[in-house]
Amino acid sequence: MTWDLHPAGHPLPDAERQEILAAPGFGQVFTDHMVTMRWDEGRGWHDGRLVPYGPLSLDPSSSVFHYGQECFEGMKAYRQENGAIALFRPGTNAARFNRSAERLAMPGIPRETFLQALELLVTQDSAWVPEQEGTSLYLRPMMIATQPELGFTLPSRSYLFCVFASPATAYFGAGATPRPLTVWLSEDYTRAAPGGTGAAKAGGNYAAAFAAQRQAVAEGCDQVVWLDAAEHRWVEEMGGMNLFFVLAPKDGGRPRIVTPPLTDTLLPGVTRDSLLRLAPLLDIDGDEAPMSTDRWQRLCASGELTEAFACGTAAVIAPVGKVKGAGDREWLIGDGRPGPVTLRLREHLLGIQYGRRPDPFSWVHKVC
Repeated sequence: MTWDLHPAGHPLPDAERQEILAAPGFGQVFTDHMVTMRWDEGRGWHDGRLVPYGPLSLDPSSSVFHYGQECFEGMKAYRQENGAIALFRPGTNAARFNRSAERLAMPGIPRETFLQALELLVTQDSAWVPEQEGTSLYLRPMMIATQPELGFTLPSRSYLFCVFASPATAYFGAGATPRPLTVWLSEDYTRAAPGGTGAAKAGGNYAAAFAAQRQAVAEGCDQVVWLDAAEHRWVEEMGGMNLFFVLAPKDGGRPRIVTPPLTDTLLPGVTRDSLLRLAPLLDIDGDEAPMSTDRWQRLCASGELTEAFACGTAAVIAPVGKVKGAGDREWLIGDGRPGPVTLRLREHLLGIQYGRRPDPFSWVHKVC
C-alpha cells in the first residue's frame, strides 16, 4: 500500500495537549490525525491516506446504517521506560480483525497493511502518547460498509477502513490497586447464541448489550456477566471483557486461573490469551474450563475460589469482588478485595507492556 500523507490541519497547541495528557480519561479526546483506506470490488484496497482527524462524509443510504456491516479492534500504544513507543501484540489484533470481517462478509486486510496503518498514525501523533504510569494511546481500527443502496440480500460492494486514536487511562482506573467491581448475572438478556456473531468484534454485539448493562447499573453493579443463551447458567464473559477465576492451591501445589473455553459466542480476547501464556512463567497454572453460576457461588463459599478478575485491552485487569443476581442472590469473592494472584498478573503484564520487564514471547512491537 502506498500512503498519501496530508498531515496539515490545526494540531492542538502543545500546552493544551499536555493538560489533556495529565488526566486523559478514556475515549473522550482524540489525536490530530487519522488514517483511512477504501475498498471496492474492482480495485481492492486503495487510496490509503493520513489526514487530519475529522468527520466522515457518508451517504444516508450507506449499508452500515441499515444492515450493520461493521467491525473494529481495540489496542494500545505504550510509552516505554526508555522513551520508545510500542504496540502490544498488534499482529494478533490484525488476525482477529480479519476473522471478524470474514464472519460479517467483509474483505480482509493484509496483515502488513494493517500494521502500516497503525505505525503511520502512532508515528505522526507520537506526542499524544502519555508518559504517566497506567496511561497509553488507545487505537481504534474500524471498517464500515459504504455501499449507498437499500438492498440486504448481498453484502456491500464498498468499504471504508479508518484508524484513529485517543489518549487514555485504564477503563476502571490506573491505580496500583484497582477497585474491585460488583457484577450482575444477566438472566433476562443474551449477548450471543451459537452460530451468531459473538466471536466477532462487531458493533451490534455492543448495542445489544446496553439494556443488560443498564439493568446492572440499576442493581448497583459496575458490569454485567453474560450467561449462555440456552440455560442461562454457564458463565461466558463480562461486558466487553473476558472473565477469570482464581482457584486456591491444593496439597502444596500452585494457584490456578480458569477461564471459560472459547466458543463462537465468546470474543477471543488478546489479554485473555496473554494471561494464559504468561501465568505458567509466574508459577500459576492456567486452564480453560466451564464454570456455572452455582459452582462459582459454591466454590466461593467453600474458600476454593479466592479471586476473580476481568481482563481486556481497555480494562487491563480489573478485580471482581462481589456477584449479584435476581432474587436477592449475592455473594462475596474472597474478602471482596483485589487478591494477590490478580495483582501479580496485572503488575507483570503491565511491566511487559511498558518495557520494565523482559518480553519472553516477543509481544512488544516497537514503532518509534
